[in-house]
Amino acid sequence: AGEIVGVAGVSGNGQQEFMAALSGEDTRAPAGSIQLFGKDISAHPPRRRRREGLNFVPEERLGRGAVPTLSLADNTLLTRTHTVSASGWIHVGRVQRLAEELIARFNVRAGGSGAAAKSLSGGNLQKFIVGREIEAKPKLLIVSQPTWGVDVGASAQIRGEILALRDAGCAVLVVSEELDELFEICDRLHVIAKGRLSPSVDRAQ
Repeated sequence: AGEIVGVAGVSGNGQQEFMAALSGEDTRAPAGSIQLFGKDISAHPPRRRRREGLNFVPEERLGRGAVPTLSLADNTLLTRTHTVSASGWIHVGRVQRLAEELIARFNVRAGGSGAAAKSLSGGNLQKFIVGREIEAKPKLLIVSQPTWGVDVGASAQIRGEILALRDAGCAVLVVSEELDELFEICDRLHVIAKGRLSPSVDRAQ
């Protein structure tokens, strides 16, 4: 099985910089400082990191996780580009089917694959975004604030999906300011304070 590692205490601009470095949006990290299963990926952009098995759920649902005015189907294209041919043609039918499969599998309440992202409640949009990345079968999933602003039912489902992903062998890094959430789902914990990362501590300790 995989493992869920939690990081607590990240907030403000420091969190944005931390997450941008991990996702590949900011590739200014020193060589060797970011490694994926022993391979240096410090200079790799997001698309290459996804090809290598790293998927990412940002804290901001609307604007970074999804484009508000685009349909759920079109929003799959932000990270799931297997529905685009090598010559750049979008396979519209495949895009719609993927969105419909995510809606069904992750119990997303929406008016179909053509519904605009902004028309969904926060919890349903978060389930769609998390589901989009989980369904890609990542080797490492990084999730920032997975249940922030989400109702109890959606929170329970998202946490359950993260646990199931771990049990399937995926490594998961959860960044959250919700200590109860970290203690509930994580195997090990780190704390970041004043720019320093604590040693890894087993949850039981």
